[in-house]
Amino acid sequence: MIGDSLLQRVQRLWVGLAGTPVVFRDAAVEVVVSPHALLCPPGWVGIVALEDAVIATAPDRDVAETVRRALNDLPTAAMTDPVRVRGMLPVDKTLGPATLAYCDAASFRPADSTTVEMIPADHADLETLLARVPADDADESGLAEITSPAFVVRTATEVTAAAGYRLWPGNTAQISVLAAPAERGRGLARVVATAAITNALQSDLLPQWRARPEASRRVARALGFHELGSQLSIRLTPVDGHGEPS
Repeated sequence: MIGDSLLQRVQRLWVGLAGTPVVFRDAAVEVVVSPHALLCPPGWVGIVALEDAVIATAPDRDVAETVRRALNDLPTAAMTDPVRVRGMLPVDKTLGPATLAYCDAASFRPADSTTVEMIPADHADLETLLARVPADDADESGLAEITSPAFVVRTATEVTAAAGYRLWPGNTAQISVLAAPAERGRGLARVVATAAITNALQSDLLPQWRARPEASRRVARALGFHELGSQLSIRLTPVDGHGEPS
């Protein structure tokens, strides 16, 4: 069970990222025009669902009206489902969906302590770990983008798992975790994530875990994160001057 204060804090985060006044309304979608929204890349449509409320940003008025009509015909639970959305809109590309999970000091369940070392985010050993794993894993982790120190565990002298966070607007800490493939299944991701989350909470930040792979989501749930919603970004198919897809 989550507290109202946690959900309200998360809602304020995404309203701020929308870049224009918008409100999460129960069992409804609010679509607004916001060309500079941070919910999605420029020129795209950003859709964020929290519980049963959805907000969406569009780059211009015409796109906003198209999206509003399409999403109103979907249940809120389907508004970040790329298959359902593609059935209602001329979608060219998608990013996501990513599950949005959060915790606070009350819900956090730290892993059993193991020796964790703190190193700078630009440390060469962290770069070595990123180079050792598949490129998709490195990109998914977001570890190359952290603004916090990195919290690592080693096997002998090699870093085998690392975590940190990137500072987002709204005093939010976007958690990043990565373990070397040969070391997975040993609980190391939870250990290093515990150190990063503890650091974030001590700094009065809101820990956020955005993930697509189920394995990553399991780690978050084990640490006490609540999955409050999801995020999907879409780019509509360009149209020519006659309103036809180009």
